[in-house]
Amino acid sequence: METKDILKKIRTDHQITQDEMAVKLAVTRQAVSRWEQGESIPNIDTLKQISTIFDVSINTLLGSPRKLVCQCCGMPMEDDTVISREKDHSFNEDYCKWCYADGQFVYQSMNELLDFLVDHMSNNQFTPEQVRAYFSEQLPKLKHWH
Repeated sequence: METKDILKKIRTDHQITQDEMAVKLAVTRQAVSRWEQGESIPNIDTLKQISTIFDVSINTLLGSPRKLVCQCCGMPMEDDTVISREKDHSFNEDYCKWCYADGQFVYQSMNELLDFLVDHMSNNQFTPEQVRAYFSEQLPKLKHWH
């Protein structure tokens, strides 16, 4: 989905007119119309404002051009419901909500996370040893563990 379609969907899902959206964002109705026609896109400050007001990540607003992966555990973050939040409730697109919540990391060490992953990812297909070996190799590649 393109940015123009996402912006129109956000507006219609919230059952507001272009005029009402323009007032919320302190822009003209014509600006909203141009966004929805694909003639322009909001600037970064307006994207941040839309993200906050309508509770949607900037990555989603831009049509999900980046495939987000938690930089703590490596989990793909395919929709906004799993993206972490800061204390002010803004999105932190680097981490999932299970590794980082309200501005704080849940796991204090890589070993603590490894223990959790081994307990929850081991199954008939992967032994605890295989899970530990896999994540012991993958986790150090992620931003949080550098």
